[in-house]
Amino acid sequence: MSKKNLYLSVIAASMCLLLVLAVVFAANIKTDKKKQNSTTGESTPVTEYAQKTKEVYTDSKSFLNDKNFLDEYQPNAEKKEEVKKKEAKLVVGSVAKDIRVTIVDSIGNKISGVPFYVNIEDVGEYKDLDMDGYIYIAGIKPGTYEVSLQETEKFVCKENVEIEVNETVQYAALEDIRYAIVQEKDINVEAEDIQLNDVDKDSTENTKIKKSNDKISFGIDVSAWQKEIDWKKVKEAGVDFVIIRCGYRGAKTGVLVEDSYFYKNLQGAKDAGIDVGVYFFTQALNETEAVEEASMVLALVGDTELDYPIFIDTENTNGRADPLDKNTRTAVCDAFCKTIERAGKKAGVYASRNWFNTKLDDDKLESHVRWVAEYASTTAYAKRYEMWQYTSSGSIDGINGRVDLDVSYIGN
Repeated sequence: MSKKNLYLSVIAASMCLLLVLAVVFAANIKTDKKKQNSTTGESTPVTEYAQKTKEVYTDSKSFLNDKNFLDEYQPNAEKKEEVKKKEAKLVVGSVAKDIRVTIVDSIGNKISGVPFYVNIEDVGEYKDLDMDGYIYIAGIKPGTYEVSLQETEKFVCKENVEIEVNETVQYAALEDIRYAIVQEKDINVEAEDIQLNDVDKDSTENTKIKKSNDKISFGIDVSAWQKEIDWKKVKEAGVDFVIIRCGYRGAKTGVLVEDSYFYKNLQGAKDAGIDVGVYFFTQALNETEAVEEASMVLALVGDTELDYPIFIDTENTNGRADPLDKNTRTAVCDAFCKTIERAGKKAGVYASRNWFNTKLDDDKLESHVRWVAEYASTTAYAKRYEMWQYTSSGSIDGINGRVDLDVSYIGN
């Protein structure tokens, strides 16, 4: 080989070696950059502490492997606020072979709009389907049961309730009845408050006031139908007593309705010095509903002292109770009166003469006061009675329109 060719070979080999070294150097620089900036694309500065320890943590999730990373006390940590549940309570009652459950809040108001579930020990679970805060369970065997309420997202019941279920009606006032009473403004009054005048009457009907004497007292009976009453004028007209309607059961739906004028009439009559009694217009279908009606009356009357009995008014209305047979209707009236009497008050039955004779077994009502309606100069009712409604077409100063007139032999 000539010297010239040898010289060219050495130069070519040197150039190849330099080229290889350049490629290797460039690759190392690229790898270092990737290690330094795996997430941001920028060089991560090395701290003074890292330079001393020669340790740089570039893994953003490395803290997950540190068991001591989170302390129990984190002053800056966001705390999840706990929802404080409201207290619910159970009001439980029973008439016979049933359980009545009302769910109320801490101050005794019924809770509605919540799908509550109640558990009856050894019986099962029941849901408040219409979410009105009331659950009625029929067909319960006699015995003692524990009733509990399932916790919801907003309510918790801390105490269960024990209830005794009886085989037969006990004629005891129901504590929970006040939750079932509605106001007339909340119902269709025309459909629920129906009155049909089917009382026996003839041409001898007296529509004038029968003045009081030593044997009888003169009175009237009123309801919301009479609207506003001037009780001072009523007293001056010669009225000795008044029987005031406190409420009624709806003719169609069976809802328990407070007479919108009851308390106003009660207070007005008492302030005028007129003796007072009370009546309830029934649409009960059985003894259980009769106990409910009596319980409602007792709840409305409260501690008010009455001079006359509390009457159940049973008559034709084209309502839900019209189809009852004689025995059932008699049982309804008897159950109502017994519940009132068990509470320490006098009780009686109002009906027309024809109703007493054909729709009731009045011999079974012998122990209660009878108030007979017959529009004639005298009543032909052959059995004992204490009061007589002799017209529905009376006129009394202080009352606009017609009013029922009555005489009483009670206490005379």
